[in-house]
Amino acid sequence: MSHTTTFSAPSQPASHGQLNGILFVALFAAAVTRLAALPAIAGLGISPLIVGIIAGALYGNTLRAGMPAHWAAGVNFSARKLLRIAVAFFGLRVSLQEIAQVGLPGLTVSVLVVVSTLLLGTWLGMKLMKLDRDTAILNAAGSAICGAAAVLAFESTLQSKPEKSAVAVGSVVLFGTLSMFLYPLMYRAGWIHLDTLGVGLFFGGTIHEVAQVVGAASNVSAEATHIATIVKMTRVMLLVPVLLVLGVWLARDARRDVSAASASVSGKRGRAHAPRKLAVPWFALGFLACVLVNSLHVLPTAATQTANALDTFALTMAMTALGIETHISQVRKAGPRALATSLILYLWLVVGGLAITWGVEHVFA
Repeated sequence: MSHTTTFSAPSQPASHGQLNGILFVALFAAAVTRLAALPAIAGLGISPLIVGIIAGALYGNTLRAGMPAHWAAGVNFSARKLLRIAVAFFGLRVSLQEIAQVGLPGLTVSVLVVVSTLLLGTWLGMKLMKLDRDTAILNAAGSAICGAAAVLAFESTLQSKPEKSAVAVGSVVLFGTLSMFLYPLMYRAGWIHLDTLGVGLFFGGTIHEVAQVVGAASNVSAEATHIATIVKMTRVMLLVPVLLVLGVWLARDARRDVSAASASVSGKRGRAHAPRKLAVPWFALGFLACVLVNSLHVLPTAATQTANALDTFALTMAMTALGIETHISQVRKAGPRALATSLILYLWLVVGGLAITWGVEHVFA
C-alpha cells in the first residue's frame, strides 16, 4: 500500500502544478493590466506587455523562491506555447484593406526600414559589439518591426533564453518612449520637413510600439495618426516573411554545423545528429491566416474587438512569464553593449528613417 501512494503522487502534482502556474501567471497579468491602465503609465504609451516583463522580472529576481517549484511548468507554458498562439492571433489587428490605403509609399518605407534595421542591427551587434547571435537579432527585431511583440515572436523562433528578450524589450521601452516626446518636438521645431503623408510614413515607419506611434502622431494631427497607424501595421505584417527567412537561415546554419561535426567524427563509429529541418514557425502562418480572416470581415466587429482584448491579455501573460524566468545577473552581461547597439539603431531610425521617407515621398510624388 505504501508504494501505491508513492507511485501515484508525482503525476498528479505535475498536471495540477502546471495549471496552478498558468493561473498564477494569469492573475499576475490581470494585476499588470490594471497597473498599465493607470493614466500615468498609459499616457506614456507603455503597453501592458512591457509592464508585464518588468513586473515579472522584479518578482522573478526577488520573490521567486516563494513560488512552489512545480508551478514552473505553467510559467514555462505561458512563456512558450501560449506566446505562439497569442502571436498568431495578433494578425486580427491588421487588414489588407488598411495596408492598401497607404499603398506603395507605405509598403516601401516599411520594407526599407525593416530590412535595413535588421541587417544593421544583426551585423552591429555580432561584429562590433560582440553580442551573441540571439541577443543581436532580438535587439534588431524589436527596433525594426513592432517592438515587444516582435521580440516575443523572434524569441520563440530562436528558442533563446528569457534574459535575452528582456534586454531587447528594455531598449523598446527606453527608445520608444523617447520617440513619443522627441518626434513631435522635432516636427514643431521645423526639423522634419514633411507633409501630413510624410509625417505619417516617418512616424509609423520608425517608432517601436503601436501605442507609441499613436501617442506621438496624435500630437500632429488626426490624419497623420491614421496614416502612421496603418504604416505601423504594415511593418507588423512583415513579421511573417521575416520569420520565414529566419527559419531558412537557422536551418542552413544548423546544416553547416552538422557537416562540420560529422567531419570531425569521421574517424569514429556512429554518425552526427541529423540536421535541423526547416523551421517554419506555424504561428507566423497563423498570423497570416488571421490577417486574411480580418480582411474578409468574416467576424463581427464586436467579436474581433473581444479577440484582440483576449490576445493582448495572452501576450501580457507571456511577457510576465518571460520576466519571471529572467535572471538579472544574465541581463547585466550583455546590458551595456546591447543598449549601445539599440542606441545606434535608434539614431539610424531617426536619421536614416527620415532620409528613406523623404526619398520615397519624392519618388512617388
